[in-house]
Amino acid sequence: MAHGKELFLTPAKPGDLTCASCHTLADAKSTGTIGPNLDDAFSSDKQQGFSQQTMADIVRGQIAYPDPAGAMPANLYTGQDARDIALYVAQCSGNPTCGVVAEKPAAPTTSTPSGTTTTSAGPKPKETGKQVFLTAGCTSCHTLKDAGSHGTVGPDLDTLKPSESTVQHQVETGGGAMPSFKNKLTPAQIQAVATYVSSVAGK
Repeated sequence: MAHGKELFLTPAKPGDLTCASCHTLADAKSTGTIGPNLDDAFSSDKQQGFSQQTMADIVRGQIAYPDPAGAMPANLYTGQDARDIALYVAQCSGNPTCGVVAEKPAAPTTSTPSGTTTTSAGPKPKETGKQVFLTAGCTSCHTLKDAGSHGTVGPDLDTLKPSESTVQHQVETGGGAMPSFKNKLTPAQIQAVATYVSSVAGK
């Protein structure tokens, strides 16, 4: 279950949306609105006594064969990863305190000359607007030539050529299928991605 929660919160690959970006699930503290609310989706099933495995099978089927009219691509996760996510959703949907703790990747370690092993996170490089665009899931929904993205859920940014203030407002408040990123990105990240998009769109 811990691995399933970690995957639910993590993009399958850089630039992808996470499950949490698109779905509401109280246990994961996610409030996505692009896809179905998973707490609501399984509440009646749980009240009717559906087994956890039956609900997991439903989720697993949706991962492999999502609604073609929706925004979710097929097989974002496959194999055991997909099964782990499905089991996590089946157990924790409608239960904001189900007790599953996400796995955390181990901190990188380095060996010192004495042979002892120490944890070394090192200084984090300053995140650029392009890095935010590529890692926050923007590429899954928007077309932007500079970022190499061809998403069709949201507006084509090269055609729209939004101003910096417009991008900042949209990222903060959301609208349409786009969720608000105000609680997902820092003010500095929002400012950086707004500056980046407004400076490269249409070029």
